[in-house]
Amino acid sequence: MAKSQWSFKTAVGLSAALKTKQVSAVELAEDVIGRIERHDGKINAVCVRDFERGLAAARAADTAIARGEHRPLTGIPMTVKESFNVAGLPTTWGNPAQKDFTPSEDALSIARVKDAGGVILGKTNVPLNLADWQSYNEVYGTTNNPYDLGRTPGGSSGGSSAALAAGYGALSLGSDIGGSLRVPGFHCGIYAHKPTIALLPARGHTPPPFAPLPFDGDLSVIGPMARGAADLSLLLDVMAGPDPLEAGKAYRLDLPTARHTSLKDFRILVIDTDPVLPTDRTIRGTIDRLASNLDRIGAKISRSSPLLPDFAASSRLYMRLLLSFLGATFPQEVYAGACSAAAALPAGNTSLQAERLRGIALSHRDWVIANGARARLRAQWRELFKSFDAVICPIMPTAAYPHDHSPEQEQRRILIDGEPHVYTDQLAWPGIATLPGLPSTAIPTGFAPDGLPIGVQIVGPWLEDRTPLKLAELIEREYGGFVPPKMFDD
Repeated sequence: MAKSQWSFKTAVGLSAALKTKQVSAVELAEDVIGRIERHDGKINAVCVRDFERGLAAARAADTAIARGEHRPLTGIPMTVKESFNVAGLPTTWGNPAQKDFTPSEDALSIARVKDAGGVILGKTNVPLNLADWQSYNEVYGTTNNPYDLGRTPGGSSGGSSAALAAGYGALSLGSDIGGSLRVPGFHCGIYAHKPTIALLPARGHTPPPFAPLPFDGDLSVIGPMARGAADLSLLLDVMAGPDPLEAGKAYRLDLPTARHTSLKDFRILVIDTDPVLPTDRTIRGTIDRLASNLDRIGAKISRSSPLLPDFAASSRLYMRLLLSFLGATFPQEVYAGACSAAAALPAGNTSLQAERLRGIALSHRDWVIANGARARLRAQWRELFKSFDAVICPIMPTAAYPHDHSPEQEQRRILIDGEPHVYTDQLAWPGIATLPGLPSTAIPTGFAPDGLPIGVQIVGPWLEDRTPLKLAELIEREYGGFVPPKMFDD
């Protein structure tokens, strides 16, 4: 069975074809199911299949279309990250102790996707507790990158990025606290959007077996993933809106329109590397080419600015606040060991590794002080966005690297232009947007010499998600975007 003409279409394109009855929702669902059955033995992206209910939803979509009803996602085949509760399907977060946990109700975002007519065909693989840029666990095994099966697809939404790249539906849902939307987008050549903090209610994106209560995840967000930039806005709008269980919480629905609708009108600050975590020549090269192209078309490009917050200071602050949040759930013996190690650190050790240790041991008093520093950082970004509309910068320092499942992540190393660097220091580049809670859109920009996808992130002003999303659309329209992996382009 060969691919159909619809296998790699965008959600916007599929929606138009469904409305004009060029294709049926059942045909689209069957195409995705066929692709999963043919290819996923090699990729292992879809760890939980839900084909029967997905086909029933597709049939219902065709019935609705026949009546002239068209909701935003009617008939669109898609997947969701395993960490979202879907009634009747397991939610494990990759934890063997939770392999039998099955929620009885959908996460709020899943309910909204279904209400909008989306056809969910399965859940996608994740790392244990969503805590890695490689998507493997003892419950479901390892997910491979569709462009090179020996390499990571990213994480923690790596199953979703691999599924999109392989043509398993037009959309997926993911989440991000350490780059978990943007990093897999980067490694698999697809689009992803980390929304402004607290824009999308995350009830039901909950570690099992906890009840799906509204919860402030501090740095964590949920967000859309797709093969086309415009699809991100489509899914974002479906997921947005107040959680009825959080009456009075000011989620914004009336997001400001994009600042500009033409590339030549954008004022863009471009950053390609930093001594805190250098990027390799391939990443620097793709950023330089994009900046040069935008400059030629008339956009106002700056390569530096005194308004940019100090990357070293903000990266250290991010490490402390991130590990303070994550460390709260560490086993007691791990937490105690980290506290002892943090206490033994020399005061002059300001490495990112040291700051992560200090973060685990952070007292509430010190957390409040650090949170005050975050507020000042947000003020700095507000000032920057008076002079710029967007910041284009790296997502990760290198293209996808070979699988490395050694248990101690702090002991792993990545090679940047041949030089070893601490694996977990890669948090720095995603953190540039995560710490201040800013929106950031990951876009593909081409391929490394070895054929692996590469890309950049577009960071925008607080609550102005539509600005980086529009810039992503304009760049895609001018220079192209997603390109299917050759070994699965059938």
